[in-house]
Amino acid sequence: MAKNGSMSPEALTLVAARFKVLAEPTRLQILQILRNGEARVNELTGAVSSTQPNVSKHLRVLQEADLVARRQDGNNVYYRISDKTVFKLCDVVCGSLKAKFEGQAAIFA
Repeated sequence: MAKNGSMSPEALTLVAARFKVLAEPTRLQILQILRNGEARVNELTGAVSSTQPNVSKHLRVLQEADLVARRQDGNNVYYRISDKTVFKLCDVVCGSLKAKFEGQAAIFA
C-alpha cells in the first residue's frame, strides 16, 4: 500500500479479481456448503440445484483463486476451503446488509 493509504493499480486489479470471483451466487453457495467441511462434486451439485458441469466450472474458478483445494481419493474428488479468510469478508458484507435491511424495516414498522 502506498504511503497515502491508496493501493497501486496492480494491487487494485488483484482485489477486483477476488471480488469478481465472489460476485457469483452459485460460488457463494458452494463456499457456504464447504464451510461445513469437505464435499464431493455430486454432493455440491445436489445442494446448489445445478448441473455437474456447471458446479465443476465454478469449483475450477474458486480453485484458481486459491479459495478451495481438491484432493482425490480413488474415483472421488473432494473439495474443501483453502482460504478461510474469505468468510471474514462474507461476514462483513452480510453484517452490513443485515443492518441496512433492519434499518429499512424499522421505517415501515
